Amino acid sequence: MGMTARVLAVDAGNSKTDVAVVAADGTVLATSRGGGFRPPVVGVQAAVDKVAEAVERAFAAASVSSVDHVSACLANADFPFEEEQLAAALHARAWGAGVEVRNDTFAILRAGVTEPRGVAVVCGAGINCVGMRPDGRTARFPALGRISGDWGGGWGLAEEALWHAARAEDGRGEHTALAHTLPAHFGHDTMLALIQALHLEQVPPARRHELTPVLFATAADGDPVARAIVDRLADEVVTMATVALTRLDLLEEETPVLLGGGVLAAQHPQLADGVRDLLTVRAPKAVPRVVTASPVLGAALLGLDRVGAKAVVHERVRAYFEHRSGTPSPPGV
Repeated sequence: MGMTARVLAVDAGNSKTDVAVVAADGTVLATSRGGGFRPPVVGVQAAVDKVAEAVERAFAAASVSSVDHVSACLANADFPFEEEQLAAALHARAWGAGVEVRNDTFAILRAGVTEPRGVAVVCGAGINCVGMRPDGRTARFPALGRISGDWGGGWGLAEEALWHAARAEDGRGEHTALAHTLPAHFGHDTMLALIQALHLEQVPPARRHELTPVLFATAADGDPVARAIVDRLADEVVTMATVALTRLDLLEEETPVLLGGGVLAAQHPQLADGVRDLLTVRAPKAVPRVVTASPVLGAALLGLDRVGAKAVVHERVRAYFEHRSGTPSPPGV
């Protein structure tokens, strides 16, 4: 060991961590996957230990001991002070001379564009939106749930569906097929039975996310309440994107709007059409596109941006990850 690579890219989400070691010419020397990154649950040091396991495997496979720059896109880095705290923890590991930490939503954005310019809305378990310009300006939201004004994401959709279904069954709300489709998914005949099972954790809390596809299927069958929930999500996605575009003075320019995360990547017709139609009205120059590329690609490209790598280096890294995933390049590559 002793050779120095150019960039260590880290994409660390709540469920998994991906890392890549990139040489100066854009060759991906090694990749590795590790466990989830959850500093609010286990503490910063324990969370970074999980990242370290993946980094050490990648360094060993690449036969390197350090890099010039560490580009880390991390879940739960929602405020600048959290980015600084996490950057200090990574810097202490001496993986690279420079360290930059961003929220993991930036990785999805950068993975989907040919230059650091655009807006991304990610809707997975939660919902978040970020934007960036080549001059370094960014737009972002705290994305901490209801306390920061958020609504949506798979978890939020499941809770909303349960709320409407419970009220439909006991008479407080309007009729909806969700009162039957949600409990049926878990083998129950009534919402009351499902509520009890959830309350007693006979259905583990983590399984609530399974209700999001049930919501979309019920909406596709024409249920008005389910369709209204999906329409509300489309409105929320477009609201976040439009605000970010406005903050970055990109509303009047043709600008990519990247849509990522499991809920948006599934491209449910009602949601996809709703987002497109609302963007046409509120941000007519926005160019929506679904991103399915690996977020660690975005972390690598952000690192290469920082060290001033040439376009051919960016292209080589992108080609590597897109060959592995079969994801087509964005326009212009």
